[in-house]
Amino acid sequence: MTSIDFYTNVADRMGVVARLLTKAMAAYGSARVLTPNAETTDALDRLLWTAPATGFLPHCRMDAPVSAKTPVWIDHRLVHAGPAVVLFNLHAEPPPFFSRFERLAEIVGTDDVAAGRERYRYYRERGYDMRMHDLSGF
Repeated sequence: MTSIDFYTNVADRMGVVARLLTKAMAAYGSARVLTPNAETTDALDRLLWTAPATGFLPHCRMDAPVSAKTPVWIDHRLVHAGPAVVLFNLHAEPPPFFSRFERLAEIVGTDDVAAGRERYRYYRERGYDMRMHDLSGF
């Protein structure tokens, strides 16, 4: 069963995703980030060219010609057919494919509290193991 980590009180959701992606890559080798829309996908793509400052996370969209050889996929499409162990959710809803992943990281921004609570309730009602991480001082 998928284990779920909620990162709450996040002021900079994409910055936190960039930092957590670095850890996920070191631990698991691949990851997927679900964004809410094309604009967020584009913004995260640009951010990952500069963050982390001491390295580079190879990333692309799901339909890129190099996606089969790229360990990090960022996209807003609500489908997922490829391999990955960790899923980062920036979408307001639970991803329809999240149960395929070993781990799900829910990033709850300070402006996303109500939607974050709904996602928490959704997973709790289905019996998922969840851990909370308060990033208010981060």
